[in-house]
Amino acid sequence: MRYQAPRLQDVTRINERIIAAELRVVGANGENLGVLSRAAALALAKPEEGLDLIEIAPNAKPPVARLMSFDKYRYQKEKQERKERQAQRGSNLKQIQISVREAAHDLLRKATQASEFLEGGSQVEIQLRLRGREKGNQVWARQKLDEFLKMFTIEHKLIHPPQPGGRGLVVLIVKK
Repeated sequence: MRYQAPRLQDVTRINERIIAAELRVVGANGENLGVLSRAAALALAKPEEGLDLIEIAPNAKPPVARLMSFDKYRYQKEKQERKERQAQRGSNLKQIQISVREAAHDLLRKATQASEFLEGGSQVEIQLRLRGREKGNQVWARQKLDEFLKMFTIEHKLIHPPQPGGRGLVVLIVKK
């Protein structure tokens, strides 16, 4: 059986479902109406006119409630969640592996591919593989990695500077 997240109307307290004795009430236009008793706050709500009392921040002292249409609130929440999901999906991690012995044309081709990944909004992890005695000359390896990073056609910034990792050096970059 698949997990199904609880619906917003089951989680959010509205109108009579609010249990706090006192509420900080925000009006329909965003104005602060102050701290009111539950009964006074419920008196301001007019569900038949589309004005519900919605508990926005239940953990605050006192809890914050807003006067607005629940349908509008639900729409805004769903829109925000959709935007957050898209942002998560857009932060893919792409990997490019290079070697210090690779030919200049091969490095240029990989730099072009990495630039396309950056243009698409992905993070790019560049792994400079070192073998055998190459691991003993870290300064030379960093110079080769810097030369590769200069081949990029797109502006980028380093999230993590070159660090030893795995079988060589690893650097993480994103689009500026």
